Formats: sequence, structure tokens, C-alpha cells
Amino acid sequence: MTHYNVVIVGAGHAGVQLATSLVQGGYAGSIALLSAENVEPYERPPLSKSYLAGEQSRDDILFRPSEYWANSPVDLQLGAIVTSVDPEKRVVTTAAGSAIHYDYLVWAAGGHARKLSIPGHGLEGVLTIRDLPDVDRLRALVPTTKHAVVIGGGYIGLEVAAQLRAWNIDVTLVEAQDRLLARVTSPPVSDYYAALHRDRGVRILLQSQAEQLVGENGKMTTVRLSDGTLLPADLVIVGIGLVPNVGPIAAAGGQVDNGIVVDEYCQTSLPHVFAIGDLARHRNEYAGGEYIRLESVQNAVEQAKVVAHAIMGNRRPYSAVPWFWSNQYDVKLKTVGLLNGYDDYVVRGNPESGKFSVVYLRNGRVIAIDCINTVADFAVGRKLIEQGLEVNVADLKDVSIPLKSFLAANSAK
Repeated sequence: MTHYNVVIVGAGHAGVQLATSLVQGGYAGSIALLSAENVEPYERPPLSKSYLAGEQSRDDILFRPSEYWANSPVDLQLGAIVTSVDPEKRVVTTAAGSAIHYDYLVWAAGGHARKLSIPGHGLEGVLTIRDLPDVDRLRALVPTTKHAVVIGGGYIGLEVAAQLRAWNIDVTLVEAQDRLLARVTSPPVSDYYAALHRDRGVRILLQSQAEQLVGENGKMTTVRLSDGTLLPADLVIVGIGLVPNVGPIAAAGGQVDNGIVVDEYCQTSLPHVFAIGDLARHRNEYAGGEYIRLESVQNAVEQAKVVAHAIMGNRRPYSAVPWFWSNQYDVKLKTVGLLNGYDDYVVRGNPESGKFSVVYLRNGRVIAIDCINTVADFAVGRKLIEQGLEVNVADLKDVSIPLKSFLAANSAK
């Protein structure tokens, strides 16, 4: 049995950041980074953006070049799928039968794309977008694809739809809710993106659900909707969410509730076991104190730093303003804060201009801002949220008053 002081399961943003933070912090213990994949650790956001578009190569999206891992004190192990955790013995076991003893275990295994469970879901040409091989398969199918159906109107679905249209592929997007991005933004932003995609040729079907995927000789040909509508489809992209990889922790007795429940130091209910990244369900002050999971690079990086400090004996609670981004066509969205429980919002600017922001408030305080092609508002908005500033809504609606002036007004009080 091998032994490491720290065993990190998962080599995405959270796992790689933790290993990096420990090394940079001068941690003297041994570190193992276990990746279930057979490729060196890479960034995921470009998969549905620049890598899909062919603007970046595989090497471009690697966290570190091969020689880094060869010379690093971190023992990177590829193809290492952890199947069980024994918290009493502090041992993880891999699918290959290897037993690894740890002092600290950090579960950063992310999640897997939620798949359809309707008839035909296993046909060739039905894809999710989560891992590098998923995108490689998609790119290989592009030359022979004429009609694509995207199921799911979230960020992944919209980003992929935008790229498919750039390749002049006919695209229909099917969304079960009554608007796009319904779970993550307000009606004005949803409406803006619906108009943007329709203007670029995407057919959007709201309040619609796929009932069956039909094929010939094992290959996709048609999507049948619940109302009987038939959509021609050589390709189906499924973007309906993420399922957190919690199995071994749950089986070991760890507290699980739509993710692995952690405290403010990312400690799980199991001793000497932390959880970080997409799968960590934590109490977030910027969500009004609710327990949430955050599927973002920012969250993964910040939680990794929290655990690095804890392991090195300098505990600091997790407290960071969440932010996200999405690129579609020539439009860049950056969101800072969380919309949970907003009771009012103000649109600053004209959506028809393609440059505007939506400020979200709860009890008169700014809690989040969606910034569409307004980078300056993003920077200012982050400070407004961090400081928990209360603003005059009437003034906020007056776009002649710069957003940064609210910071100045507060400091003058």
C-alpha cells in the first residue's frame, strides 16, 4: 500500500489549484493527484468555447505542459478511478485495485453530464459536452452534420448552438422552461439571448421536451417532441445539467445532499476529508446563507485555496464573491454575485444596443449584476456586492449616473 500525506481525487480546476497552492505554499508533505481521465489535466471552460471553435489546440488548454508534471513534487496518476473510501483506515481504493493511504483526502471529482433517459438516448450522434473526448467526438461529426438539435437552454447549450451556427449547421434548441437561462438570470437577459440566437438563425422552442430520439442503423435521424413535433437531427447535444460525483463519499457515510455537504473550511462530515469544486454544497453568504453548489472556475479555485490553508495549518473560511462568464457569438457576458432571492432588478442601458447591465437587488442592496459587453460594470459591481451597499433604486435607473458613483457616494457617508 502506498501512502501520501495528501490525496486529491480529481484533476480539474479545483484539484490542480489545490496541488499548485500546496506546492507554492511550501508544503513539505507528499501529494498525489488522481485523475480518472487518461489525458493530462486541462481547462474545461474552453471546451464549449475556443477549443470547440478550433481557436485553441489540446496543448493550449492544458493547465501545465507535460514536463511540468514530470518534474513536479506532485505525483499525477492518470486513469486512476477511485471506487471506495475507508474513512477509518484512511484508504482509497481504485478500480485497478490499488490501495492508497492518506493523511488528508480532498474530493475534487467534479461531476458528469446529466443524460437523457428517453428512448433512443444511446444512438450514435447523441452527445453531452463535459470532457475533452466529448468535444473531439463532436468536432469529428461536424463535416457530416446538416441538422442539429440542442436540448437545454443553459449556458452550455447556448454556447454550443452559437458555434454550430458558425459552421452553418441548422440548429433547433429545445428548452423545457418558458425562457432561456431561466434558472440563472432574469427575463430581460433571457429575452436578449433568445433574440440574439434567433437573429443568428437558431430555431428556439420553449416549453418543449424531447420524448424520443429516432434513428436508422443506429444513427440519429429525428427528435420527436412530446407534442408530436418531429425535428430532423443528425446530431443531438444534451445540455441539461451536471450530476455531482459523490458515490464513494456517500457510501463511506459522508453527508450528501445534491452534492457533498461541507463547512466553511470545505471539511466534509468525514474526518480528514475535504470536498471542493462543483460537487461541494456549502453555505454561501452571497446566496443569503443558503446551501448551494457552484459550478464555476472561481469557486473551484477559491475553495482549493481554502483547503490548502487548512492543510498547512492556517485555516481561513471560504468567503468569495462568485462570478461567471459566457461567450456566445461576439457577445461576452460576465456575471458577478448570485441572484438567489432577488426582489428587484434594474436594467441599465438598452438591450437592443447589445451593451447593457442588469443589477439585482435584495432589500435595497446590490447582490448581483449581469454585464453584457460592459466590462467596467463588472469591476464596479463586484465592489458593490462585496461591500453590501444599499443603493437608491431611482438613481440606479438613471444611466446618466455612472455605476462607480454609488461607490463614491457610499464612501462619502
